[in-house]
Amino acid sequence: MRVILLQDVENVGKKYEVKEVKNGFARNFLLPQGLVKQATKEALIWLETQKEIVEKIAEEELKGMQDLVSRIDGQEIIFPVRVGEEDQLFEAVNAQKVAEKLKESGFNVKKSQIALDKPIKELGEYPIKIKFDHNLEAEIKLVIDKEEGEKKEEE
Repeated sequence: MRVILLQDVENVGKKYEVKEVKNGFARNFLLPQGLVKQATKEALIWLETQKEIVEKIAEEELKGMQDLVSRIDGQEIIFPVRVGEEDQLFEAVNAQKVAEKLKESGFNVKKSQIALDKPIKELGEYPIKIKFDHNLEAEIKLVIDKEEGEKKEEE
């Protein structure tokens, strides 16, 4: 029986593929669970329109992602932290804190997208890569600096 997969099915195929499966497997398992649709002429026409819709959505998503990457790439994010007497940080700067700081700056980035091997524990400038869907990447410069109140005390 020829069927259209409505979602990914392990050992059968991916969503929106047309596959030939055994009649019993289709009738007893795939159809009752709503995993497939029988591949009739009308269903194949429906499939083409679904593929076009998915393609348009993917294109729009890619354009939006490219826009975000172009806006965020090269940004310098200043991260003020409290430090001790010998400039040791009271807190490490991790991917979660970088993501929160980027959100404050208007960039919606998840912590899982930030490529930070280990938390930053020293003052300075650090290049940070941000990985997006569609294999897009951006690089920002993270500046770990003393908080304003502590700068004035030194002077």
